[in-house]
Amino acid sequence: MVVEIGRNKRAQQAYAFDDVSIVPSRRTRGEQEVSLSWRIDAGTFDLPLIAAPMDSVMSPQTAILLGRLGGLGVLNLEGLWTRYEDPEPLLDTITSEPDPAAATRMMQEIYAEPIKPELIGARIAEIRAAGVVAAGALSPQNTQAFAKHVVDSGVDFFVIRGTTVSAEHVSRDVEPLNLKQFIYDLDVPVIVGGCATYQAALHLMRTGAAGVLVGFGGGAADTTRSVLGLAVPMASATSDVAAARRDYLDESGGRYVHVIADGSVGRSGDIAKAIACGADAVMVGSPLAKAVEAPGRGFHWGPEAWHATLPRGERVHYGTVGTLEEILHGPSTVPDGTMNLVGALRKAMATTGYSDVKEFQRVEVVLDRP
Repeated sequence: MVVEIGRNKRAQQAYAFDDVSIVPSRRTRGEQEVSLSWRIDAGTFDLPLIAAPMDSVMSPQTAILLGRLGGLGVLNLEGLWTRYEDPEPLLDTITSEPDPAAATRMMQEIYAEPIKPELIGARIAEIRAAGVVAAGALSPQNTQAFAKHVVDSGVDFFVIRGTTVSAEHVSRDVEPLNLKQFIYDLDVPVIVGGCATYQAALHLMRTGAAGVLVGFGGGAADTTRSVLGLAVPMASATSDVAAARRDYLDESGGRYVHVIADGSVGRSGDIAKAIACGADAVMVGSPLAKAVEAPGRGFHWGPEAWHATLPRGERVHYGTVGTLEEILHGPSTVPDGTMNLVGALRKAMATTGYSDVKEFQRVEVVLDRP
């Protein structure tokens, strides 16, 4: 629905996950009858959950642990683990500073250290040596500079993740990344985003990406809306990109591109709603930052927080609620949807009578507000 904003502007009404609810159907089923498995390219996972490439969430060790628990951990290849041989003292420094403004300045200084290509290979090799799927992320700005090191490391999935990524970036300063040619030349499946509209998603799908990220990422630790004025109501955005996936499937003669919701996923109910709106999988950050094993020690921040000239994120303190296994698989000791994320998704699917993730995309939803 299009609404008028004064006499000069019209806007499409959009909805966030908080604005929609899932409707039970006439059928229910036992939780043991529900499958959460997810397959993208050659990778098969027990869970449709991907950990966001944030230093407060993913280290090589937590990526390995998440892989063993059934999900996919994505390491930030522009983060502390590729800038420093031993980032643990830096993590202690970031998380011990009581003043938020001082913490931002401190992060800007710490992340000014150049990325060391040899550490990219070392970190990915560490994950691969553990026998789990290895995934690493770069921003579009650094993809061309470090792509060869990422591919040579033997990474299984290459993630290109930014606040917003387009297939038609224009720049006078540097040669823009030609996504279509870049992906065509790679032997590694690429997941790229974020995007928020049907048309932008369609362009990204035409580049040959295996998956498209919906949203701007960041979530609770992100201040992009207040700094840049950009925001994505995720229910509408996910549905629009899922429509692009359907139309591209016809256009390409059967090529399926996975839709991954990335942003505004803070509780288990948001995961279920994201899939109900059409997502194949969900990228999560803040729920996993609350794990006792998380490198952020109960704090959470993303790449936006340490931008050298225009930070649009902040270090958020959550504390910890349990182990990574308890956050994913339970048991839960809190009633707010921040633990046993997998059990809650399985329960939602069983309650509505759906046996797998693809079927659950067809579940009925209703609006909680006009």
